[in-house]
Amino acid sequence: MDEKDKIEKQDLTSDLEKLSEISGWFEEQEELDIEEGLKKVKEAAGLIKRSKARLKEIENEFEEIKEKIEIEDDEYHNGEEEKNGNKDENEENQDGEMDAGEMLF
Repeated sequence: MDEKDKIEKQDLTSDLEKLSEISGWFEEQEELDIEEGLKKVKEAAGLIKRSKARLKEIENEFEEIKEKIEIEDDEYHNGEEEKNGNKDENEENQDGEMDAGEMLF
């Protein structure tokens, strides 16, 4: 994980913690200060927007990793099929039959 990833992870974690604090602030208020409440709502809206954008980036990163794994898996299986296909052709004896020791299970 490079420095940028650490900062972004900390930012997301920090943003979620701030949202939790804002939520707690509203829950604790017996008599709501409208002006302070408005400031908190604006701050929360910005945090939510930033968090959603970061979560979308994370989702895209997971998708890229998943696709890469699927491609590598497909390439591996295709390579195995080619090996097995060549092996089957080479293992036939002159009569066109396979020896018992050469059979694939």
